[in-house]
Amino acid sequence: MKTKVIYEDQDILICHKPAGLATQSAGVSQPDVASELKNYLGGGYLGIIHRLDQPVEGLLVFARSPKAAAALSRQLAEGILRKRYCALVHGQPLQESGRLVDYLRKEGSLSKVVLEGTQGAQKAVLQYWVRPAEVRKAAGSFDISGKALGDAAYDTTAGLRCTCLDINIETGRFHQIRCQLSHAGMPILGDRKYGTQESLAESRRLGILQTALCACEISLRHPVTGREISREIVPAWMSRE
Repeated sequence: MKTKVIYEDQDILICHKPAGLATQSAGVSQPDVASELKNYLGGGYLGIIHRLDQPVEGLLVFARSPKAAAALSRQLAEGILRKRYCALVHGQPLQESGRLVDYLRKEGSLSKVVLEGTQGAQKAVLQYWVRPAEVRKAAGSFDISGKALGDAAYDTTAGLRCTCLDINIETGRFHQIRCQLSHAGMPILGDRKYGTQESLAESRRLGILQTALCACEISLRHPVTGREISREIVPAWMSRE
């Protein structure tokens, strides 16, 4: 099983979805997280509360009863169930933190930033913070672990230019983080849909083959006991040796 179970009890299950695996696939023969977990549990109810894009890694919570599903869905709508993302982007923001407000419209398999008032447009809001990143060049010859990339995102010796961001989303739009960051001039490394020639070239140099975006932390209130639960993971692209 590619999916890793992080926490489980009789009401909920929190798992780590690897990049490249769909949360739920439309194809019967295609593997996905939901199918793997149903096999793992040996049947029974499994409620999908939220999803991640197929190329994105991260934490997901599932409900094991309709009652738990309803409670978790309410928490998601009310902002009680919270997710924090981290991303490795090409370039460097002008400020250490910022708030992006755009209007997105889904066009086929992509989201595009459009003018406010455009038919089908939805408001998208996210906040980001530059963070110290434990990121290594794939060859291991250049280590920027522990350095604040906001101050040293560019190294003339290694030619490395990237920034690690913490991200919170205030809205949940289709491909929101990937689209908004790319529009802001900070495409996520490894992102083939929203990347630029420069970001994809840098991704190849760093050996980043998957979209360097991860839902790295999730916190919620247990739907039955009310206990606060929080789990955090280190993204694969940040922990490579």
